[in-house]
Amino acid sequence: MEDLRAMEESLNGTIDPACLQEPPLAMDMIKQLDVFGVCLYAMLTSMSCLTLLLYLEQCWFVYKKMPYPKKSTIIWISGAAPAISTMACFGMWIPRAVMITDMASNCYFAVVVYKVLVLLIEELGGSSAFLHRFSGKPFRINTGPCCCCCPCLPHVPMSRWMLFLLKLGALQYAILKTALSVLAVVLWTNGNFDLSDLEITGAAIWLNPFIGVLTIISLWPVAIVFMNTNRFLRSLSIVPKYAMYQLILVLSQLQTSIINILALDGTIACAPPLSSQARASMLSQQMMIMEMFIIGLVTRFLYHRTYDALPSEEQDSKQNNTAALVEHDV
Repeated sequence: MEDLRAMEESLNGTIDPACLQEPPLAMDMIKQLDVFGVCLYAMLTSMSCLTLLLYLEQCWFVYKKMPYPKKSTIIWISGAAPAISTMACFGMWIPRAVMITDMASNCYFAVVVYKVLVLLIEELGGSSAFLHRFSGKPFRINTGPCCCCCPCLPHVPMSRWMLFLLKLGALQYAILKTALSVLAVVLWTNGNFDLSDLEITGAAIWLNPFIGVLTIISLWPVAIVFMNTNRFLRSLSIVPKYAMYQLILVLSQLQTSIINILALDGTIACAPPLSSQARASMLSQQMMIMEMFIIGLVTRFLYHRTYDALPSEEQDSKQNNTAALVEHDV
């Protein structure tokens, strides 16, 4: 027993004290930067600022060229990349603020999930036109992320009540995610919320899985509407727009979670003055800035344009019948 205790003490003695401390203050972090670090910080900050400037220019274009309420929805959705990039830049410069910057990014994206559903409906003319076009028609519900492996599920006819449930399923995430994020920050300031605390009595072990369930529930209605209507919206580049939304989801949620797990597992080593978890957060913020810069450029290309009105349901039917006759003649 004494030998084991001596071994533990010797092992603890080899750990740098900085690896067990809180993330450094912003000024302390700046003083530790070498030439490469200064260049990296300058480049990432410039990328974040450029992403934000391009978004502001796009907002001006959308505000002038798009009708209401579509323009407000597009401004919300296209703002996901610059919002996340800006918060990641703040988190990179101020390591102790990562909890708050992540909360702001996640809350903004929770609203974007609902806005994507609203955009799909607005592109089809709004709720009234959507119901007039699809009321009574069967909708597939065996889509991801909930029921993609359940092909036996019956098709559900679209109705006003069905549309209300779809909107509610996406809206609940925007509301509850924001409320739970504020609660997590409040508990964090009091020392009760710690991502590295995996004890059953810890707040993180209860809040994070519950937020994950809310995320899955909110993504399902958006996927249902997209899978059943995307063939009518291909002229509006709805597929790449939806792909960008999915990519932001994966990068901002799944990638960050994987990096945090690697830090808890010890795969990401401590690098004074950053602890293992603080270094993982720093790497996540830096990667996010570069990724959101690229996504911001693609998003600007997709939304910085005007489109002709969608053809009516009768015109769609005529085009489909004409295409069927041509294929039959061939």
